[in-house]
Amino acid sequence: MSFRPLSAASCLLFVPGHRPDRFDKAAAASPEGIIIDLEDSVPQSEKDAARRAASDYAARAAQSADAPAVYVRINPLGTRAALDDLAALADGLLAPTGLFLAKVESPRDIEIVRAHDIAVRPLLVAIETARGIADAAQIAAALGAGDALGFGGADLAADLGAAFEWEALFSSRAALVRAAATARVAVFDVPHLDFADATGLRAETLRVRAMGFTGKLAIHPAQVAPILNAFQPSEAEIERAERVIASLDAAGGGAAQLDGKMIDLPVAVAARRIVARAERRK
Repeated sequence: MSFRPLSAASCLLFVPGHRPDRFDKAAAASPEGIIIDLEDSVPQSEKDAARRAASDYAARAAQSADAPAVYVRINPLGTRAALDDLAALADGLLAPTGLFLAKVESPRDIEIVRAHDIAVRPLLVAIETARGIADAAQIAAALGAGDALGFGGADLAADLGAAFEWEALFSSRAALVRAAATARVAVFDVPHLDFADATGLRAETLRVRAMGFTGKLAIHPAQVAPILNAFQPSEAEIERAERVIASLDAAGGGAAQLDGKMIDLPVAVAARRIVARAERRK
């Protein structure tokens, strides 16, 4: 399976690693990719079985050109389960499309994983603690093209002693977006935990998109389509973006006027981003 940059995705769906009966259903619901979880959702007694199931499924998916990307969330470094995850990577027994690193607090975490992983694959690095937020810029700088940051809002709220609410976590979200933008990597928002709240999911997804997030994680198949739709530019946004690009091109790259407003290079950058995102969804 070829390298798939995380910047090309808007939604990845979690599925518990000890429930292989759900893998195919998750893949069918999430065309951009699934994350097989070996961490929080898997009981300690089932870590080994979950790792084997993830390995088997990733191997099968790698043989299919039509399969969605298969990411695996390994256990936090420093735990015994993480040692087993790293051993499986080093031995080539675990070979997914990409890796999700939980509770990253230092660029050193990324270096350790890359030292044990024999393949070059995209990393989705979750920032879930106050220490991680403090070092988010350094962590993002250690990532490469195709990698991404992830916002672990629930764990962060617990670490901060804050409410898991929009206002309480706004500054942390903003810090993560700035770090990702500086490093030119993608950034995914935390899942909306109430999977029955479709209205709240859409509102939150539109909010994080407006902040600069490039995607949002999901924990239920029903969340995937609303997230993808929220990140898809509207026809009006696409039409205006195309007009902005055409106006600036006609002006030779300098400032121009459109609908009575001045537009210049920064506006063109945003417009080209909208057009590129629309093209990826075709």
